Amino acid sequence: MIDKERVRKSFQRAAASYDSQAMIQHLVADHLLGLLNCHDGKEIHRVLEIGCCTGLLTRKLTEHCSEIRELVLNDLVEGFAAQAGNQAGITAISFLAGDIETIPLSGPFDLIISSSTFHWLHDLEGLLKKLTDNLAPSATLAFSMYGPDNLQEIRQLTGIGLDYFSLQEVQAMVGKHLILDHSDQQREVFHFTSPLEVLTHLRRTGVNAVSLKPWTHRRLQRFKDEYTKKFSDSQGVRLTYHPLYLIAHR
Repeated sequence: MIDKERVRKSFQRAAASYDSQAMIQHLVADHLLGLLNCHDGKEIHRVLEIGCCTGLLTRKLTEHCSEIRELVLNDLVEGFAAQAGNQAGITAISFLAGDIETIPLSGPFDLIISSSTFHWLHDLEGLLKKLTDNLAPSATLAFSMYGPDNLQEIRQLTGIGLDYFSLQEVQAMVGKHLILDHSDQQREVFHFTSPLEVLTHLRRTGVNAVSLKPWTHRRLQRFKDEYTKKFSDSQGVRLTYHPLYLIAHR
């Protein structure tokens, strides 16, 4: 079971460095919004964004969907809601701090959107039911999360990682509650100069929230040696991300 308090603290510590390190999060947010048609005749006036973090998606969303009149921002880190609000291009913003799985929602919404967040949940299918109940008729749920190959290099060497769902598993869960409009997946590979830079990157984006074991000098040296041996190529050492994308409507 994911320790959400640990997740909250990890992302809170990474607040200052998140935007400069969030390379995959930028790519994923852009692709998710590219799939989202805000101009297909549906009114998208009231929107809930889950896991707003520093506002990376928030700013892109309000530029992409110019007709948004009211935006509700949620995050585990209370301070992120206000920080993300500064990125939005609209004034009608409210903040909903806390665990999206347990806090009450003020639906209905015309759009519920989330990028790079749902893999941190305890009960994805339970949340999908909750979100469906808070969508207006014909309204849209759009989200991205990560799949089984995500950070596979880290898992292979340390045994540490989340229990990710496959795209097919998420499709099935969504299909129990909503009509699935689109789904796809990608694999993005980034290169770093060293294994230590990989670990620094993960820490500065808060993604290291799963790890509990301390890095002793011996353990760190073994990790660096094995990572270099197994995952090096002409561009450096690699790190794999595996984003999943789903768009559905009520």
